[in-house]
Amino acid sequence: MESTIILYSLLCMFLLSLFIGMRMLQLRYRAVLEDKLHPGYFKLNRGAKLPDYLVQVTQHYENLYETPVLFYAIVILAYILKVVDVVTLTLAYSYVVARIVHAFVHLGSNRILLRRNVFLLSIVILTIFWLYVFIKL
Repeated sequence: MESTIILYSLLCMFLLSLFIGMRMLQLRYRAVLEDKLHPGYFKLNRGAKLPDYLVQVTQHYENLYETPVLFYAIVILAYILKVVDVVTLTLAYSYVVARIVHAFVHLGSNRILLRRNVFLLSIVILTIFWLYVFIKL
């Protein structure tokens, strides 16, 4: 098995972050042009009430730099320690799919229970991933 396949899961997460970042930028322009948000707000991110749609995408973008960092670490660790197998690949790509679904729910319907359940699923996958890698040592 080619162990470098697991590294493409990192690329997928990067592309998700890039997509959400571009969407946030698009919505920032919208807030300035249509909702009359003063551009100076973005100097310190203070001094105005943001439209809900911008708060939502900003929170999601920030979230992509929280628990996914643990995903990046375990993927790199699995690769370096040479423990990449079918299980680690399944866990890595399952996590990516869960995060993509989470993004669509959060930025789409934003159904709280569904969003929470998908998020918790991603945490369970990540936890199993960490445990599995260390058991394989």
